[in-house]
Amino acid sequence: MLKNNIKAPNFELLSTSKKNYSLKDSIGKYVVIYFYPKDDTPGCTIETNDFNKLLTKFKKLECDIYGISKDSLKSHDKFRDKYKIKFDLLADEEIKVLKKYKVWGKKKFMGREFMGINRTTFLIDKKGKIIKIWENVKVKDHANEVLETLKIFTKK
Repeated sequence: MLKNNIKAPNFELLSTSKKNYSLKDSIGKYVVIYFYPKDDTPGCTIETNDFNKLLTKFKKLECDIYGISKDSLKSHDKFRDKYKIKFDLLADEEIKVLKKYKVWGKKKFMGREFMGINRTTFLIDKKGKIIKIWENVKVKDHANEVLETLKIFTKK
């Protein structure tokens, strides 16, 4: 598992802005990266919409937000358009970044075991260091909790 106070693994993925996004692009800003299981499903929609509603508050604190799942860019585009999401979603169809961030693993649902994304959020500082990790995220009020945590770090 990744830990606080280590350099966040760099990566490059296709984004809904049609450009490749690399974590290096965000040096000098705070970054929230949240990994979520699937576009347009109940929990993922709540989480994404909550981050979207708070986006201007994150931006005021010099923080970018990126959502990552293994959905295709086409799926991300539909999801973004349907809910008017104002930040980029990143497509990790090959599961490389999911594995790098250790969020791909065994899950259980209705007695069935399968591989999937463990809902996890990373807060990364302006130098690219992980400063907070939320594992097994419960979506209700999560985006607000991340914002409140960011406020603590930006006061330092």
